[in-house]
Amino acid sequence: MSQAAESYIENYNKLKQIAKTIAETDEPDIDQLVSLIGDATEAYKNCQARIEAVEKACSISKTAATV
Repeated sequence: MSQAAESYIENYNKLKQIAKTIAETDEPDIDQLVSLIGDATEAYKNCQARIEAVEKACSISKTAATV
């Protein structure tokens, strides 16, 4: 598996784990919550960047195929 794919998967799994942690916490510690949200935001940005790169690559491939 490529480094980029691992990075996407790692970030996606990190997002899932953070969401699970937040959902299962009855009384969240605000300090922990701030840290979790920061980590989730960074993981989301990394996932979004990979998705956009794939969409761009698909668009280029589709354009090249129709020429």
